[in-house]
Amino acid sequence: MLRAGGLVALPTETVYGLGANAEDSAAVSRIVQVKERPPSHPLIVHIASAEHLDDWVQDVSATARLLAEHFWPGPLTLVLRRGPRVPLEATGGLETVAVRVPHHPVALALLSAFGGGVTAPSANRFGSVSPTTADHVRAELGDRVDFVLDGGRCEVGVESTIVDATGEIPTVLRPGGVTREDLEAALGYALAVPSTSRVRVPGQHPSHYAPRARVVLVEPEKVVAEAELAQELGHRVGVFLPAAFADTPMKAHAVVAVPASTAAYARRLYGSLRELDRRGCDLIVASLPTEEGLGLAIANRLRRAAGPRLNVFEFGAAEQQGVAGG
Repeated sequence: MLRAGGLVALPTETVYGLGANAEDSAAVSRIVQVKERPPSHPLIVHIASAEHLDDWVQDVSATARLLAEHFWPGPLTLVLRRGPRVPLEATGGLETVAVRVPHHPVALALLSAFGGGVTAPSANRFGSVSPTTADHVRAELGDRVDFVLDGGRCEVGVESTIVDATGEIPTVLRPGGVTREDLEAALGYALAVPSTSRVRVPGQHPSHYAPRARVVLVEPEKVVAEAELAQELGHRVGVFLPAAFADTPMKAHAVVAVPASTAAYARRLYGSLRELDRRGCDLIVASLPTEEGLGLAIANRLRRAAGPRLNVFEFGAAEQQGVAGG
């Protein structure tokens, strides 16, 4: 299917991706159409192993090789200079490309058998909640995907960490499955995680990872009161109830108990948002976890889920003006 120019949804350890032959400009452009995604928004090229990195990029620094050695296969994406095999359709017109080696046996088997790179953003409509099961993909994209490869539930549950490795000092552009602390331990120095960036990478839409329901973020100790007030005002309220308040009785349409473990929280995050949508909630009240370890990635996703809901055209215009880099 990939060799024929089709689209294949494939499992990774992070989320399900909507895959196409990375060297087929028409197939890559079809991803953009199916996802209803701005063509200026870069995609990630998935490869079978770090040994193939130089086939797709140029000017790989010692730091980039160190990170690849430590974290591949795994939920780390490196932004490097584009090699000639990568079409501009896959990079949003940029001369840089995002590359990673997924840590999932089905994805790795597919990449090995295919023998090339697979461009695979999350297999959902642009800006909505990422899929972590094959059923999520089928429910959202239906027959717009030519083949869905079912590899079970995703183990990590949030997208990969994206690191700009084009310069001497790397920068975290999107927190994800590899924590900042793990990166710093491998490198031996602190890393910046800016809230905005001029480098365009996936996951930068002001509203991203968003359910249909509106998401409101409050302090953990205010979640119950905020949810009950909204329920009294006529909303069908879904609640992400923090573990510290798990025994607190409350009135709401639906309640998700937040796991004490951030790994478990990350794994369940998108499925829980989808479930609250399925149950008819029009408002979701949540709080941010402590921004350490995977908590940083979870907080990033929740902030964007609660962000202002620009449409694709508004976001594309903002990108062209250089103001939507965060």
